[in-house]
Amino acid sequence: MIIAPSILSADFGNLEKSIEPVKDAEWLHVDVMDGHFVPNITIGPVVVKGLRGITEQVLDTHLMITDPLKYTKAYVDAGSDRITFHFEAVSDAIKTAEEIKKLGVKVGVSIKPKTDVKVLLKVLEYVDQVLVMSVEPGFGGQDFMPEAVEKIKELVTLRKVIDNNYLIEVDGGINKETAALCKEAGVDVLVAGSYIFKDKNPAARMNDLR
Repeated sequence: MIIAPSILSADFGNLEKSIEPVKDAEWLHVDVMDGHFVPNITIGPVVVKGLRGITEQVLDTHLMITDPLKYTKAYVDAGSDRITFHFEAVSDAIKTAEEIKKLGVKVGVSIKPKTDVKVLLKVLEYVDQVLVMSVEPGFGGQDFMPEAVEKIKELVTLRKVIDNNYLIEVDGGINKETAALCKEAGVDVLVAGSYIFKDKNPAARMNDLR
Protein backbone atom coordinates (compact mmCIF):
# COMPACT_ATOMS: atom_id res chain seq x y z
CA MET A 1 0.00 0.00 0.00
CA ILE A 2 1.17 3.51 -0.85
CA ILE A 3 1.43 6.11 1.92
CA ALA A 4 0.97 9.69 0.70
CA PRO A 5 1.63 12.30 3.41
CA SER A 6 -0.45 15.40 2.79
CA ILE A 7 1.60 18.58 2.87
CA LEU A 8 -1.55 20.48 3.88
CA SER A 9 -0.50 19.68 7.45
CA ALA A 10 3.22 20.34 6.94
CA ASP A 11 5.09 23.45 8.09
CA PHE A 12 5.01 25.88 5.17
CA GLY A 13 7.49 28.09 6.98
CA ASN A 14 10.13 25.46 6.30
CA LEU A 15 8.68 22.98 3.86
CA GLU A 16 11.96 21.27 3.02
CA LYS A 17 12.69 20.51 6.68
CA SER A 18 9.08 19.50 7.28
CA ILE A 19 9.01 16.83 4.57
CA GLU A 20 12.47 15.45 5.41
CA PRO A 21 11.07 12.87 7.92
CA VAL A 22 8.73 11.48 5.24
CA LYS A 23 11.28 11.25 2.44
CA ASP A 24 10.73 7.48 2.34
CA ALA A 25 7.06 7.92 1.41
CA GLU A 26 6.32 6.89 -2.15
CA TRP A 27 4.11 9.92 -2.81
CA LEU A 28 3.48 13.40 -1.43
CA HIS A 29 -0.13 14.55 -1.59
CA VAL A 30 -0.68 18.18 -2.59
CA ASP A 31 -4.08 19.69 -1.78
CA VAL A 32 -5.05 22.61 -4.01
CA MET A 33 -8.10 24.64 -2.92
CA ASP A 34 -9.55 27.74 -4.53
CA GLY A 35 -11.89 29.18 -1.91
CA HIS A 36 -14.80 28.55 -4.30
CA PHE A 37 -15.25 24.82 -4.83
CA VAL A 38 -14.22 24.33 -1.19
CA PRO A 39 -14.17 26.91 1.63
CA ASN A 40 -10.42 27.29 1.89
CA ILE A 41 -7.49 28.57 -0.16
CA THR A 42 -4.18 26.72 -0.16
CA ILE A 43 -1.37 26.67 -2.70
CA GLY A 44 -0.57 27.43 -6.32
CA PRO A 45 1.85 25.97 -8.88
CA VAL A 46 4.78 27.91 -7.40
CA VAL A 47 4.71 25.71 -4.28
CA VAL A 48 4.61 22.56 -6.41
CA LYS A 49 7.59 23.87 -8.35
CA GLY A 50 9.40 24.44 -5.06
CA LEU A 51 8.60 20.89 -3.94
CA ARG A 52 9.82 19.48 -7.24
CA GLY A 53 13.15 21.16 -6.58
CA ILE A 54 13.65 19.42 -3.23
CA THR A 55 12.20 15.94 -3.77
CA GLU A 56 11.94 13.22 -6.39
CA GLN A 57 8.82 11.75 -4.74
CA VAL A 58 5.66 11.41 -6.79
CA LEU A 59 3.65 14.62 -6.44
CA ASP A 60 0.01 13.59 -6.23
CA THR A 61 -1.88 16.84 -6.82
CA HIS A 62 -5.53 17.00 -5.81
CA LEU A 63 -7.35 19.88 -7.49
CA MET A 64 -10.28 20.90 -5.29
CA ILE A 65 -11.10 23.75 -7.65
CA THR A 66 -14.00 24.86 -9.82
CA ASP A 67 -12.25 24.85 -13.21
CA PRO A 68 -9.54 22.17 -13.10
CA LEU A 69 -8.68 22.19 -16.81
CA LYS A 70 -7.93 25.91 -16.69
CA TYR A 71 -5.07 25.31 -14.25
CA THR A 72 -3.95 21.73 -14.84
CA LYS A 73 -1.14 22.57 -17.26
CA ALA A 74 0.39 25.01 -14.77
CA TYR A 75 0.54 22.28 -12.13
CA VAL A 76 1.95 19.75 -14.59
CA ASP A 77 4.59 22.22 -15.76
CA ALA A 78 5.47 22.87 -12.10
CA GLY A 79 6.21 19.18 -11.56
CA SER A 80 3.01 17.32 -10.65
CA ASP A 81 3.07 13.64 -11.61
CA ARG A 82 -0.57 12.84 -10.95
CA ILE A 83 -3.56 15.17 -11.21
CA THR A 84 -6.91 14.42 -9.57
CA PHE A 85 -10.00 16.51 -10.31
CA HIS A 86 -13.42 16.44 -8.67
CA PHE A 87 -16.33 14.84 -10.48
CA GLU A 88 -18.61 17.48 -8.94
CA ALA A 89 -16.54 20.33 -10.42
CA VAL A 90 -16.88 19.44 -14.11
CA SER A 91 -19.66 19.00 -16.63
CA ASP A 92 -17.88 16.26 -18.60
CA ALA A 93 -15.66 13.99 -16.50
CA ILE A 94 -14.55 11.85 -19.44
CA LYS A 95 -13.39 14.85 -21.47
CA THR A 96 -11.62 16.26 -18.42
CA ALA A 97 -9.78 12.99 -17.82
CA GLU A 98 -8.75 12.73 -21.46
CA GLU A 99 -7.48 16.32 -21.61
CA ILE A 100 -5.39 15.84 -18.46
CA LYS A 101 -3.88 12.63 -19.82
CA LYS A 102 -2.77 14.51 -22.94
CA LEU A 103 -0.42 16.47 -20.68
CA GLY A 104 1.54 13.28 -19.95
CA VAL A 105 0.47 12.66 -16.35
CA LYS A 106 -1.65 10.12 -14.55
CA VAL A 107 -5.22 11.26 -13.95
CA GLY A 108 -7.58 10.67 -11.05
CA VAL A 109 -11.17 11.53 -10.22
CA SER A 110 -12.43 12.30 -6.73
CA ILE A 111 -15.83 12.39 -5.07
CA LYS A 112 -17.06 14.18 -1.96
CA PRO A 113 -18.55 12.17 0.94
CA LYS A 114 -22.17 12.75 -0.15
CA THR A 115 -21.55 11.75 -3.78
CA ASP A 116 -22.55 8.21 -4.78
CA VAL A 117 -19.85 6.02 -6.33
CA LYS A 118 -22.28 5.11 -9.12
CA VAL A 119 -21.87 8.54 -10.74
CA LEU A 120 -18.35 7.42 -11.73
CA LEU A 121 -19.43 4.40 -13.76
CA LYS A 122 -18.79 5.95 -17.17
CA VAL A 123 -15.48 7.59 -16.29
CA LEU A 124 -13.78 4.75 -14.42
CA GLU A 125 -12.23 3.23 -17.55
CA TYR A 126 -10.49 6.56 -18.32
CA VAL A 127 -8.72 7.17 -14.99
CA ASP A 128 -5.64 5.87 -13.21
CA GLN A 129 -6.95 6.43 -9.69
CA VAL A 130 -10.12 7.20 -7.76
CA LEU A 131 -9.91 9.33 -4.64
CA VAL A 132 -12.59 8.78 -2.00
CA MET A 133 -12.94 11.75 0.34
CA SER A 134 -13.62 10.49 3.84
CA VAL A 135 -14.14 14.04 5.15
CA GLU A 136 -15.73 17.12 3.60
CA PRO A 137 -12.91 18.67 1.55
CA GLY A 138 -11.56 22.00 2.69
CA PHE A 139 -9.72 21.56 5.98
CA GLY A 140 -7.41 19.04 7.62
CA GLY A 141 -7.90 17.46 11.01
CA GLN A 142 -11.47 16.25 10.50
CA ASP A 143 -12.91 12.93 11.69
CA PHE A 144 -13.11 9.99 9.32
CA MET A 145 -16.56 9.29 7.85
CA PRO A 146 -17.08 5.51 8.03
CA GLU A 147 -19.30 5.40 4.93
CA ALA A 148 -16.09 5.78 2.92
CA VAL A 149 -15.31 2.13 3.67
CA GLU A 150 -18.33 0.94 1.70
CA LYS A 151 -17.34 3.19 -1.20
CA ILE A 152 -13.90 1.60 -1.27
CA LYS A 153 -15.45 -1.88 -1.35
CA GLU A 154 -17.76 -0.83 -4.18
CA LEU A 155 -14.82 0.53 -6.19
CA VAL A 156 -12.95 -2.76 -5.70
CA THR A 157 -15.92 -4.61 -7.19
CA LEU A 158 -16.28 -2.15 -10.07
CA ARG A 159 -12.58 -2.47 -10.87
CA LYS A 160 -13.13 -6.13 -11.67
CA VAL A 161 -16.23 -5.45 -13.75
CA ILE A 162 -14.74 -2.58 -15.75
CA ASP A 163 -11.34 -4.29 -16.10
CA ASN A 164 -9.32 -1.17 -15.38
CA ASN A 165 -6.76 -1.53 -12.61
CA TYR A 166 -7.14 2.00 -11.23
CA LEU A 167 -5.74 2.74 -7.80
CA ILE A 168 -8.20 3.39 -4.98
CA GLU A 169 -7.13 6.26 -2.74
CA VAL A 170 -8.69 7.59 0.47
CA ASP A 171 -8.17 10.97 2.11
CA GLY A 172 -9.45 12.39 5.37
CA GLY A 173 -9.27 11.44 9.03
CA ILE A 174 -6.70 8.72 8.43
CA ASN A 175 -4.98 7.31 11.51
CA LYS A 176 -3.78 3.87 12.55
CA GLU A 177 -7.32 2.63 13.23
CA THR A 178 -9.09 4.06 10.19
CA ALA A 179 -6.18 3.04 7.97
CA ALA A 180 -6.74 -0.57 8.99
CA LEU A 181 -10.43 -0.32 8.05
CA CYS A 182 -9.54 1.09 4.64
CA LYS A 183 -6.84 -1.51 4.04
CA GLU A 184 -9.27 -4.30 4.83
CA ALA A 185 -11.76 -2.76 2.39
CA GLY A 186 -9.14 -2.85 -0.37
CA VAL A 187 -7.64 0.63 -0.59
CA ASP A 188 -4.32 1.11 -2.42
CA VAL A 189 -3.27 4.61 -1.35
CA LEU A 190 -3.62 6.25 2.07
CA VAL A 191 -3.44 10.03 2.31
CA ALA A 192 -2.67 11.28 5.82
CA GLY A 193 -1.88 14.79 6.95
CA SER A 194 -2.52 15.68 10.57
CA TYR A 195 -1.79 12.16 11.82
CA ILE A 196 1.70 12.31 10.34
CA PHE A 197 2.80 15.94 10.49
CA LYS A 198 1.22 17.01 13.78
CA ASP A 199 3.23 14.41 15.68
CA LYS A 200 6.75 15.06 16.95
CA ASN A 201 7.92 11.99 15.04
CA PRO A 202 6.32 12.00 11.55
CA ALA A 203 8.46 9.10 10.34
CA ALA A 204 7.19 6.88 13.16
CA ARG A 205 3.60 7.81 12.36
CA MET A 206 4.15 6.93 8.73
CA ASN A 207 5.54 3.54 9.77
CA ASP A 208 2.49 3.03 11.98
CA LEU A 209 0.33 3.33 8.88
CA ARG A 210 2.55 0.91 6.99
